[in-house]
Amino acid sequence: MTLMRFDPFRELDRVAEQTLSVGARALHSMPMEALRRGDQLSVHLDVPAVAPDDVDPTVERNVVNVRVHRAPTRQDGDEVIIDERPYGDFARQLFLGENLDPDRLSADTRDGVLTLTIPVSEKSKPRRVQLGSSNAAATTSDAPSPAGRPAAG
Repeated sequence: MTLMRFDPFRELDRVAEQTLSVGARALHSMPMEALRRGDQLSVHLDVPAVAPDDVDPTVERNVVNVRVHRAPTRQDGDEVIIDERPYGDFARQLFLGENLDPDRLSADTRDGVLTLTIPVSEKSKPRRVQLGSSNAAATTSDAPSPAGRPAAG
């Protein structure tokens, strides 16, 4: 079986993509979706063809770093006919707002998607405020006046 294809525009795109920095390539190779669901933020990053051991999410204070290594599947002796897949090390950095709890962040990979789950911090959740009673009567006749003299009554 022979697989032949030549698309000069795709070839230009490929060459341009290879010359970009790793940071710029990461945006194209690890697309992200973030959404709030109830009391947590869910972040989904595409990491297709990446082994779980090659995914390294870390958190320090309010910064989440995700590093991924994607290796080619070719072996010694393989003749590469077409190769449009990006390889190497990729990274994304997420800055968390103060309303999130990075200490309780969890991560999971499934079907080529890395999911980060970050709960909303307890102090940021809405809470009911207990009403107090202020029915105490103030007596001004015994209170000293601003000049230190008893108030006239």
